[in-house]
Amino acid sequence: MKRSGSDSRGSGFLATGAALAVAAHAAPALASIAPLRRRLLPGLSGMGQSDHVALTFDDGPDPRSTPAFLDLLRAHRVQATFFLLGEMLSRAPELGAELVAAGHEVAVHGWQHRCLLARGPRSTYDDLARARDLIAAVTGRQPRWFRPPYGVLTTSALNAARRLDLTPVLWTAWGRDWEARATPESVLATVTGRLRGGGTVLLHDSDCTSTPDSWRRTLAALPELIDGVRARQLRIGPLSEHGM
Repeated sequence: MKRSGSDSRGSGFLATGAALAVAAHAAPALASIAPLRRRLLPGLSGMGQSDHVALTFDDGPDPRSTPAFLDLLRAHRVQATFFLLGEMLSRAPELGAELVAAGHEVAVHGWQHRCLLARGPRSTYDDLARARDLIAAVTGRQPRWFRPPYGVLTTSALNAARRLDLTPVLWTAWGRDWEARATPESVLATVTGRLRGGGTVLLHDSDCTSTPDSWRRTLAALPELIDGVRARQLRIGPLSEHGM
């Protein structure tokens, strides 16, 4: 049967509307493009006081690796912000409490490490709320910050974060420490190549979404990274001390 002109136009409008809805949902994902983000959205990038560097870790807490980071940071008298996965915290709640007892800040990385582009508004809200509520219950601290998996934001994620009183923050420098070819030297060089005063560093205290044992390379790079920041007369610590 031949379609009428009005039927064709109606289908076209529906297709256009669907395309616009998808574009609106995904538009914030452009913030994952680091050079664009650093230039246009310094707050979202994690730019803070020019004499401070924020040290952050994603994907824990992990009983296999996080305790080693706690020991090293304690030895160097450094606190950091740990973006926790609810799924990981549910398996090791004592580690969440230990992070706070050691003076570290805890934040939301979601319940599962799944790209939010594949989630709708309700699913996104439920994922963030579930993680936030567990973090608060286990640590006694209401998290302030939220970082989406893979650094990919959506309109649904921004709306959910606002409802949950969470502030999205990404990073200005990372170590690409999840890669199979990464070494302590490459992690350090990649971070310091882009690190400036006021910047936020992204590293990982778990390999649950990375190459097996990648955390060991991150751990090995940390002492020189901390010493290098201090040698530049910069303070290093959690986002709560970053002046954002």
